[in-house]
Amino acid sequence: MLSDPLVAVSGALRMVRGAEAELRAAVESARSAGHTWQEIGDLLGTSRQAAFQRFGRALDPRTGTPLGEPALPDAARRAEDLVIAVIECRWNDVRRDFDERMLEAVDEDLIELAWTQTASQVGRYERMGEPVVVATTDYTTVDVPLYFEAGERNVQVTYRAGGQVAGLWIRPVDR
Repeated sequence: MLSDPLVAVSGALRMVRGAEAELRAAVESARSAGHTWQEIGDLLGTSRQAAFQRFGRALDPRTGTPLGEPALPDAARRAEDLVIAVIECRWNDVRRDFDERMLEAVDEDLIELAWTQTASQVGRYERMGEPVVVATTDYTTVDVPLYFEAGERNVQVTYRAGGQVAGLWIRPVDR
C-alpha cells in the first residue's frame, strides 16, 4: 500500500522548516563573525536588502529597539492572495481590502495599466518568491518578489493594523 501523500507533504514541510531554522542560525553566525549583508545576499542569490529583510532584525529608528511582530499576523498570506489576484487580472479582487484613500486613488484601470507596463518591461510572469514581512508600530509591509522571463519585480503591500491595504507598489528589485 502506498503511503498517504499528505503524510509525505507533512514530512517534507518539517524538513523545510528545519532547513530554514538551520539557515537562519548560519546567517546569524555569519553576521556575528562580521560578514556583510551584501556577502550573505550574494551567497543566497539575492540582494543585500532582501537578505536583510528575510534574516535581519529591523530597528525602530526612534528607539533603537527591534521592531515587533506584525500587527497583522496573516499579512504574508494576505499579500500572496492579493498578488495572485494581480497575476490573474482580477482587478476587483485586488481592490477588495483597499482603505478609503486607496479606493479613491487607485481604480481597476490603473492596476491593469501597472501590470501591463510590468509585462512590457520584464515579460511573462514565471513565479513568486517568499514574502518578507516587516512590521512597524502602525503598519505591516510585505514585499513579494516576482520573477519574470526577463527580470524581477517586487510587489510591496502595506497594511493597516485592521487589514486594510494602505499602499501597493510594483517596483524594480534593488540590487
